Amino acid sequence: MLMGEYHHSMDEKGRMIIPAKFREALGKEFILTRGIENCIYVYPKQAFEKIAEKLNNLPFTKKNARSFARFFLSGAQEVELDKQGRILLPEPLLQYASLKKNSVIIGAGERLEIWDETKWIEFFTLEQNNMSDIAEDLFQGSEERW
Repeated sequence: MLMGEYHHSMDEKGRMIIPAKFREALGKEFILTRGIENCIYVYPKQAFEKIAEKLNNLPFTKKNARSFARFFLSGAQEVELDKQGRILLPEPLLQYASLKKNSVIIGAGERLEIWDETKWIEFFTLEQNNMSDIAEDLFQGSEERW
């Protein structure tokens, strides 16, 4: 499971260090793609392949299925760690996520998310006050205790 929050900066060539904690879980090569909230999703290859398979099994006659598959898969790129544990972020993904120098890498279960630091702070500040309602909605009727 990928979890945690790390603040990093990107160099002038668009390279970013992936925290050592995440490198083993990701492997030497992994997949970057567009995330839903204007961030970059980072998947181990095996996890990405499962999602791609699910997308391929959606009915192509459904407009939303086609749109989401185009959005998600057209932005996908395989990247490789260099010897310093960095990746080169592709320009289209940098633009999509509005990434500047300061970024935040968060673990989100099966994936990482790379956020522009300002956008992450805005998102977190807005959503943190809603966590009680969100949790109640998601876990309503669940017998599990926290």
